Amino acid sequence: MRDVLRDYVMDNLRHRDGVLIVDVTGFLKKGDKSAGVQRQYSGTAGRIENCQLGVFLAYASPLGRTLIDAELYLPKSWTDDRERCIRAGVGEEVAFATKPVLARTMLARTVKAGVPVSWVSADEAYGMDNKFRRFLEEHHLSYVVAVPKSQWIGMGWGGEIRADSATAQAPPKAWKRRSCGEGAKGKRLYDWALATVTFAAEPGYQRWLLVRRSLTPNAKGELELAYYLCYAPVGTTLEDLIAVAGSRWAIEECFQSAKNETGLDHYQVRRYDAWHRHITLAMLAHAYLAVTAAHAPKVQGAWSASHQQKSAVCW
Repeated sequence: MRDVLRDYVMDNLRHRDGVLIVDVTGFLKKGDKSAGVQRQYSGTAGRIENCQLGVFLAYASPLGRTLIDAELYLPKSWTDDRERCIRAGVGEEVAFATKPVLARTMLARTVKAGVPVSWVSADEAYGMDNKFRRFLEEHHLSYVVAVPKSQWIGMGWGGEIRADSATAQAPPKAWKRRSCGEGAKGKRLYDWALATVTFAAEPGYQRWLLVRRSLTPNAKGELELAYYLCYAPVGTTLEDLIAVAGSRWAIEECFQSAKNETGLDHYQVRRYDAWHRHITLAMLAHAYLAVTAAHAPKVQGAWSASHQQKSAVCW
């Protein structure tokens, strides 16, 4: 059914500007019987809660966006207790895997299926993982992934160069005001700067550090910065990279609409296999809505309208 879902989405929403997006969402639970449940940080709740965590893969294009794959994260407290796993329907073949490893598993399935996609986007949890980035490069997938300010990006005369120290050297003319897509209140405008990173890449490819700066100060009176490592063919433009960086928010919209519209988080099942069955069917229903919206007249206020997407460095 997962393969049917993926093929259905590609048949209807495929576009040359399509992006695969990786992210995690939480499912609050009571008790300790549901597969993978434990007290852990949930970005959905914004705090540590008793919950399950699912790693998801979404596809976003100018035609629409929807979820196409998912894996339930099992903490070591589960995989180290085989009796507990058996009671929850977790097979012997299921070993502990970090969230980036689960993401690589889903991306590998997608690549093996021959899905024609060129871009991948993800947040810091995946972007800072060197093995995750290397996997993308080995499969010729261009990426724009968020990284922390402490991310090492090369070597200089003073030693290692971090993303934040490199950004501090950016001249005023390096910053360009651009929109990274439409938001609830109109265009999402930020100031952006792009630096080439002189670190080995495959022939025909280039590495960059992309930095996003807010237009208004936060409560501390500071302009917030976000950092991205980018890898794409030579000749890729600033606007191309900004568009991919902005597409990552599409998966958050998918989570919200799938939970509200197709019951992604409305389940009572506890077993590992049952979780995947429910989630897959909820994703299929969400994909149906996305495809229907893509082919339906856009009516203001309708579901279709509200869920479509309108080293050394040299700056």
